[in-house]
Amino acid sequence: MAQKKYLQAKLTQFLREDRIQLWKPPYTDENKEGGLALKDLAKKYSDRLECCENEVEKIIEEIRCKAIERGTGNENYKTTGIATIEVFLPPRLRKDRKNLLETRLHITGRELRSKIAETFGFQENYIKIVINKKQLQLGKTLEEQGVTHNVKAMVLELKQSEEDVRRHFQLEEEEQNKAELKEKRIQRTKRGLEILAERAEMVVDPETTPYLDIANQTGRSIRIPPSERKALMLAMGYHEKGRAFLKRKEYGIALPCLLDADKYFCECCRELLDTVDNYAVLQLDIVWCYFRLEQLECLDDAEKKLNLAQKCFKNCYGENHQRLVHIKGNCGKEKVLFLRLYLLQGIRNYHSGNGEEARDYLNKARQLFKELYIDPSKVHNLLQLGFTAQEARLGLRACDGNVDHAAAHITNRREELAQIRKEEKEKKRRRLENINSLKGMGYSTHAAKQALHQASGNLDEALKILLSNPQMWWLNDSDPETNNHQESPSQENIDQLVYMGFDAVAADAALRVFRGNVQLAAQTLAHNGGSLPPDLQLVVEDSSSTPSTSPSDSAGGSGVSEDQIGSGSPGAAAGRRRCPPGRRHWAARCGQGGPGGRGSAPSLCGVSPPVLPTQR
Repeated sequence: MAQKKYLQAKLTQFLREDRIQLWKPPYTDENKEGGLALKDLAKKYSDRLECCENEVEKIIEEIRCKAIERGTGNENYKTTGIATIEVFLPPRLRKDRKNLLETRLHITGRELRSKIAETFGFQENYIKIVINKKQLQLGKTLEEQGVTHNVKAMVLELKQSEEDVRRHFQLEEEEQNKAELKEKRIQRTKRGLEILAERAEMVVDPETTPYLDIANQTGRSIRIPPSERKALMLAMGYHEKGRAFLKRKEYGIALPCLLDADKYFCECCRELLDTVDNYAVLQLDIVWCYFRLEQLECLDDAEKKLNLAQKCFKNCYGENHQRLVHIKGNCGKEKVLFLRLYLLQGIRNYHSGNGEEARDYLNKARQLFKELYIDPSKVHNLLQLGFTAQEARLGLRACDGNVDHAAAHITNRREELAQIRKEEKEKKRRRLENINSLKGMGYSTHAAKQALHQASGNLDEALKILLSNPQMWWLNDSDPETNNHQESPSQENIDQLVYMGFDAVAADAALRVFRGNVQLAAQTLAHNGGSLPPDLQLVVEDSSSTPSTSPSDSAGGSGVSEDQIGSGSPGAAAGRRRCPPGRRHWAARCGQGGPGGRGSAPSLCGVSPPVLPTQR
């Protein structure tokens, strides 16, 4: 079978090179029968291929009949609008002849699936259709999905084996249940990945709540633009699920997952795809899956996918792997990917009739296989040293089979990963300290996390962001309805702000907005020249028509007393002399640049509070 496909590809290549049109005279007569010139053509090509003349003549006749059939279909499509689709069936139903299906293109994908199931004897709910590298969407029309005349469609059957009519009805029912379970698994996987990606978008500060982390070749986390993070996470999730099915040799289920991954990878920018090898590996997995499904002959884009994979590897690893060696110190693990690439390129070239190219790629694959072969005795020696089997194999490949070097490599790699984990832990600890510092100033955990995330972890910048955007205080950890409830401030809190030099009306409004939190009210008023910003003034006006039911009799959410409030301005020397000593502590905290007392007390992120009045 493979030899025949090779001869078909080779003869098709010869016909194109010689510009021979078999559907025209002298090769086809008026009755669309083969002409005498076919024998001369068969003799010519059999000599070039060193094959039997009768076999070559038979294959040329098949090519001629297919060309006439295609021409008839084209004329029919022009006159009636009925398109022809070439259907490739699963191996158990495949025959030598073509499987053609005529249909109009305004029908939906569900209607086409029903038609294919009825024509070729499938159960409708247990098949999937792949056209133009994409899974057919049941709710859209064929035209909307880019389906055209003479397109090729691949049928994937979810059942694992051929139904045997001699089996009992119970066994047949079990096979159907398996197919239903597989379909449910696919849908459950899709929904789970979507939930993961949506939850990742809701994380306020990835440094303290990473949820799902993306790392480079060395294991270090990499930053992904928020606009592409969801697409990349879905792509990697579908890819990993597809690879899991590939390992279990469930190729019919793996292919839809891999195609979904390809769709989401295409939503990422080219620069991102050139920095990671996941997209290239996905192309290899898709082509490998097609090959295992014995559908390689319908892959018009196989060459394109493999060339794309080779290009991505080059951009990611560098010419001759120099970028990869610079990052990791070796390229032993990645050689396996090139082994797969060369093997698939050899298979594709063979089925395309390119014998010389196929031989070259298969020789490359054989040479790489010899380089990657691991002596089991060497793996055993490393296992005796306490390393795992996977570590032993990867270490030996990275060190060209040298056991001593492999042991040192594995040890260094373990130390590197331990150091990375230590750095990540320390980074998280510092972020939590900064969050606690902002919480100590009266801000909620949610607001502190968001401000630090926007400031890339810089505490000074985060404080500036909070002061410049007082509405972020509403990002509270409690119920939103509770956050919007404004209580009448106590007279004691108003007196504290008035004593600091603020207007009584502004103090009352600020305390209403911040629900009695004196510290936040003072910070906001000082930052905005003694008044609330316009957007917060509207909040006060909207709430004034609905008086609160119970006044606040506490000092606010922060629990700040009068003795914790100081002047914060060097120009307020007179006022500061009359203030109790304990009041200077708050000004120092608000003015400090970060934990440990960096900075000086007079500055509130560059804004000086008003001068305190003399003590009354």
